Amino acid sequence: MLLQFNFKNFKSFRDDTTLDLTATKISEYNNHVISIGNEKVLPIAIIFGANACGKSNVLEAFRYMTTYVASSLNYGGDESKKKSKSEFISPTPFLFDANSKMAESSFEVYFISSEESGAKSYNYGFTVNSSGIKEEWLNYKSKTSRGDYKRIFYRNGSELDLSGIAPKSQENLKIALERETLIVSLGSKLKIAKLKLIRDWFMNNEFADFGRPVENYFLSEQLPDGFVESKDVQNKVISYFSAFDPSIIGFEVEPIESDDDKKFSKVRIDTIHKMIDSDATETIPLKLESAGTLKMFALYPLLQEVLETGGVLFVDELNARLHPLLVRTFVITFLNQETNPNHAQLVFTSHDSWQLNSNILRRDEVWFIEKASNGISTLYSLADFVDDDGVKIRKDENFEKNYLLGKYGAIPTLQYFDMLRKE
Repeated sequence: MLLQFNFKNFKSFRDDTTLDLTATKISEYNNHVISIGNEKVLPIAIIFGANACGKSNVLEAFRYMTTYVASSLNYGGDESKKKSKSEFISPTPFLFDANSKMAESSFEVYFISSEESGAKSYNYGFTVNSSGIKEEWLNYKSKTSRGDYKRIFYRNGSELDLSGIAPKSQENLKIALERETLIVSLGSKLKIAKLKLIRDWFMNNEFADFGRPVENYFLSEQLPDGFVESKDVQNKVISYFSAFDPSIIGFEVEPIESDDDKKFSKVRIDTIHKMIDSDATETIPLKLESAGTLKMFALYPLLQEVLETGGVLFVDELNARLHPLLVRTFVITFLNQETNPNHAQLVFTSHDSWQLNSNILRRDEVWFIEKASNGISTLYSLADFVDDDGVKIRKDENFEKNYLLGKYGAIPTLQYFDMLRKE
């Protein structure tokens, strides 16, 4: 489970920024808190803020870190063999400050492995700029440890401390490591178990941003595992649909194109609807269903994956095209340990203030982003927020009302569209 994500100097976030999913010592909804190892962790983080305040950038920062861990083996090599510069994923720093513009960006996670894996806590991170990796570190702490984290490796430029890795593996890493390549990525390729564990943890996380046309199309083309071949999988999707659209009672799935490996690359999917006052049915192409239904269909494979692996699902604007009660049902899936036995987590952005008044969220599960006039975004939790008198927010306040009144910040500064006024 993700305990904490720290990043700095990425897009609109110039300064140190922390998204913390460990539970604070507040009293409401203790049934949300998951005890694992020596940690108490939350399954949900919802981020509110005005348009263009930087909400998406929090998710983009984690996606950047994940992508770099997954892809850094593609970078490096001698100049004659190196891939084109565009394939090196250089971070986007905060551009409106001369010092930040030239500085490296940093990314760091704390996470805890499952009880089956020993419930060890890990701290992994790196700093990077347009020329490659500047620092990289990995530390761990066992379930029974009451002390500080112990080092597995530390890297600073060309200096390497690999003391927590077996000597033979140390030599292999030193020979093959490039300045653009992460030790974790290379170590996973070399089958060093403790490094592969870190990379695999990142690979278990999923992302969805339906605001990007290309990604939206890609997500719409993804099918749940076994959907084409298995009626049981199709029935599970129908059961999932029944929470918001009981009119769909089945699917007709027809493979229409296969590749050289005889795996179907294209399929035709129709939804089956029951006729009114009749036992007859009618089919329509899935693509003709509502935008909300198509979004929920696209979310299903991601939801299925993280619930099975215990990963983290990051969704930008989960509420878009979805009714607030449906979003609430989605959230409850992660809060209910019967539907979420592997402790998957959900981090999402939203403009839907109704979720603040739906009586299901702890204060430490609610986050806000405020963007200053100088373009710098700041992330903060409702549990940590203090009012003008220095008093923390009470659990019995009307969060939705106070948020819309501007008490917590993170709302747009509204002005009339004067440019449309007729003289």
